[in-house]
Amino acid sequence: MAIPTLSRRNLIIGGAAGLFPLAAPSILRAEVRPPEVIAPEVVRNNTSSFVPQRWEDHFDSLGKGAIVADLVSRALHYWSADGADYRLYPSSVPMTEDLTRRGYTEIVRKKVGPDWTPTPSMLESDPTLKYTPPGPSNPLGTHAMYLGWPAYIIHGTHDTRKIGRRSSSGCVGLYNEHIAALFAVAPIGTQVRLI
Repeated sequence: MAIPTLSRRNLIIGGAAGLFPLAAPSILRAEVRPPEVIAPEVVRNNTSSFVPQRWEDHFDSLGKGAIVADLVSRALHYWSADGADYRLYPSSVPMTEDLTRRGYTEIVRKKVGPDWTPTPSMLESDPTLKYTPPGPSNPLGTHAMYLGWPAYIIHGTHDTRKIGRRSSSGCVGLYNEHIAALFAVAPIGTQVRLI
């Protein structure tokens, strides 16, 4: 086979035909590998630091919908009742293990423009805390979804620096725009698991 002369036109045509494999973009030569199997006791993160989750690993059925709040990778996963809508949101998580609760619960109440009252244990550690009405200084942000456990909430935050960090007193926090979107699709009765 005769080697064609190197011109821009021949390079484009030849690259598409495989005649100049070194000139082809590396993505064309990328090896496709099957996804890794992740052992539950080993935490391996993908490039965005989120550990992949499947609802089937946590629930028998989707019911009214399902949420897995992964406190290790600081991500909240949501699946709609029919499984057609899957969403993944970065989140804030509890500051310490003492404040962390894991297990199964559900959304029992939802509120737009929540107010906030510190718990007795919060007041014990910081007596300056006080009731905060809805608004920009409210730590619950614009929307709150209350869980079956007292004082545990999936909520928004006006302080966007908290997302992706250990920064809450037990709750799972989302950006206000993310909690608004989740609030719109997750009905009361959505099952929740914190892992």
